[in-house]
Amino acid sequence: MSTIFSLDAWVSDLECVVEANRLERFPLLGMSQGCSVAIAYAVRHPERLSRLILYGGFAVGSKHRGLSAEQLEEFAAMRTLTRLGWGADNPAFRQMFTTQFMPDATKEQMDAFNELQRQSASAACAVRYLEAVSNINVVGLLEQVRAPTLVLHVRDDVRVPIELGRRMAAGIPGARFVAMPGRNHILLEGDPAMARFLEEVRLFLG
Repeated sequence: MSTIFSLDAWVSDLECVVEANRLERFPLLGMSQGCSVAIAYAVRHPERLSRLILYGGFAVGSKHRGLSAEQLEEFAAMRTLTRLGWGADNPAFRQMFTTQFMPDATKEQMDAFNELQRQSASAACAVRYLEAVSNINVVGLLEQVRAPTLVLHVRDDVRVPIELGRRMAAGIPGARFVAMPGRNHILLEGDPAMARFLEEVRLFLG
């Protein structure tokens, strides 16, 4: 797997996984920033995908959204806090992200996610990851997607606003967009959107 943080590197990683498992034709699920990776893969390998499912995603990272000076300053501040506090024993810094990803989670769920973040990436890697995601832009690829596509998004997603999901779906020929109730970007057991998500995916895959 690549140690480079970029859209192209992530698509290459996906290609390696597909080849290693000798997959010929299959449905692909992309979630959050993984939607852009899935879209790029779908365009690069249209013969491989039978279906494309995108949840909680976007076609453009924050640097391509025309953000205000204040919003850009906020992003820079979060990047600095990540660099300084990501690996600390005190989870306060990571909690910023946790409350965006799952604002309706229980304390136990939040504590577990805070620890997962600490264990899964160093502070330096977390910053590089944020930068790479902010640079994503697959708008020009949307109209080239040929696989039947289902796009799902929770209405009050705190991390990725639903309008970004709507725009992504609107750019993909024939894509179906489903808005679901809830605020959690990461769906949790008991979320109002979880049952709907599973049902929509089951029907789409047939």
